[in-house]
Amino acid sequence: MDFKKFLPWIIGIGVVLVIAFWIMGVKNSGLRYSQATEKAWGDVQTSYQRRNDLIGNLVNTVKGAADFEKSTLTAVIEARAKATAITIDPRNISPEQLAQFNSAQSGVSSSLSKLLVSVEQYPELKANQNFLKLQDELASTENQILTARTRFNESIQAYNGYILAMPQSWFLGNYKEKAYFKAVEGADKPVEVKF
Repeated sequence: MDFKKFLPWIIGIGVVLVIAFWIMGVKNSGLRYSQATEKAWGDVQTSYQRRNDLIGNLVNTVKGAADFEKSTLTAVIEARAKATAITIDPRNISPEQLAQFNSAQSGVSSSLSKLLVSVEQYPELKANQNFLKLQDELASTENQILTARTRFNESIQAYNGYILAMPQSWFLGNYKEKAYFKAVEGADKPVEVKF
């Protein structure tokens, strides 16, 4: 049997297998990056959910102060409801969806800060241990949100960098570029504090 006769076929099959395994590796890596962005988005949502849960407890604690401004509480409750109504599919995150989500979460932050400022007028509420604990937990949660958003953007950077680079982009046509979290409009301006 002449082995040299089959050598071109063996080399051809070998090259085809190497290319096939390389393409599978590219697709599997694209899938891993995509899954990492979805996990990071889940972490962002978990952080926001924690904040929403704490806000409910905070509002109930503040309601105990009978003469507390009802309009402030209503604004917090409405902002929280609006923020929880927005859902985003992490597989198809668009800049518009993130802007809408960001705007709703900004409304929660704004109404919550108004609530905490107006609490200053109620010494018995400021001394309430439940309220103080919730206030500390909210501050901690805001830090968790920042961390989750930062990690989300890092995962988006890795994902976009991988799927948009050549030659991966040739084989990952069904993977689309995903949007980053951006600061809310006006966040670059200093906050005016009035006493």
